[in-house]
Amino acid sequence: MPRKLSIDPDTIVPMHKAPAPDPGEDFNVLFIGAGNIMFGSDEGPWNHSFRLEHKLGPRLKVIALIDPWLERAAQVLELKRASFVKSAYEHTRTYKTLDDFIADMDDDEMPQAVWVGSPPEFRGSDEPGKDIELQLLKHFPGVALFIEKPVTTGDVGKALKVAKAINDAKTTCSVGYMLRYLKCVQKMKQIIEDNNLVVMATVARYVCAYERILKHHWWNKSKSGGPILEQGTHFCDLSRYFGGEVDIPSVSAHSLEFYEPAGHLSKIGFDEEQIVPAEQRIPRVTAATWKYKSGAVGSFTHAVALQGRNYSCVLEVYADGYQMRLEDPYNNPALFVRRPGDDFEETYRYTDDDPFFTEVANMIDVIEGGPDKAEILSSFEDAVRTYEFTWAIRKASEASRKLPPNIPKAD
Repeated sequence: MPRKLSIDPDTIVPMHKAPAPDPGEDFNVLFIGAGNIMFGSDEGPWNHSFRLEHKLGPRLKVIALIDPWLERAAQVLELKRASFVKSAYEHTRTYKTLDDFIADMDDDEMPQAVWVGSPPEFRGSDEPGKDIELQLLKHFPGVALFIEKPVTTGDVGKALKVAKAINDAKTTCSVGYMLRYLKCVQKMKQIIEDNNLVVMATVARYVCAYERILKHHWWNKSKSGGPILEQGTHFCDLSRYFGGEVDIPSVSAHSLEFYEPAGHLSKIGFDEEQIVPAEQRIPRVTAATWKYKSGAVGSFTHAVALQGRNYSCVLEVYADGYQMRLEDPYNNPALFVRRPGDDFEETYRYTDDDPFFTEVANMIDVIEGGPDKAEILSSFEDAVRTYEFTWAIRKASEASRKLPPNIPKAD
């Protein structure tokens, strides 16, 4: 659980300016998942292994990589072993399941942290096969966990049971809502805290560039959960980070669907009609409004609309006398602040920021009892609340649709 709500942005050090890792004993890490979130891709800046290598240096020892697709695991390890980080991976073994690793594990291979980047349908539940967190708590008591977002695609109640188990075990756990670690976001938090502000409203917009999204499962709600759960979750989480807990029954939403005249997309990179069942095709636009439990109001619009490469993402936060506007957090973060008594905006830009590295570095520092500035900003329980919120938006938007008679209602 986080010890406080924010980090002083002036103490955040970008990866390329971080001091060389201190020498010390090996730091054992277990990787679960050999996909893009763990090892990078051309689609985005995510790559947890890369950040761990820079944070821990030669101390990093990846004891095992668990993924049912052993060929993929072998490929990523081959690339690592051919690079300057060979020492971290030269003894890494691959396994299809956690049980296989445990059966073959030596006494000196207890990890200090487990990085979980497996698909969310296999996480966040107490159901067998979907209970990786509970299995890790059982076999590795006291070992820190890093879990990717969203925490699950399953039942919210079961995810809360997992959160309770993690809390009861007093296990250090961080969930990958990396935008909380942006310097601009932490500057917004600092302004709110320094001026004792009460947030009145949040206004969020997330418009993705769909042309390069070629993974079929992303376009299939039964596999990805839909764009609000899979992608918009980051801005739903930031909305909660500033606005507080959402009054879930107040959530209202509408969607633009593929079968409506305004819902046609001209540059999808595959034949959606042949691959994705009609009842599982994602909405093109989702617009939601809600009340926070504080009385504040919030809104979020997610659109699958742009082509090219760059997304258009904006978050506005309002308080008495203040407007804070975060723009382009993924590529070129900028914060614009209007204060009382001035119609002009202050501008903050941190061109060398890397929230992925800050997230990973803080996790390691918390594990090792490092600097006081180290904080985990997204606990498992907090992440479940974001998941619950995104599902409320999806359900509200689906309830407001008018399905044509030839399209069955999805489960």
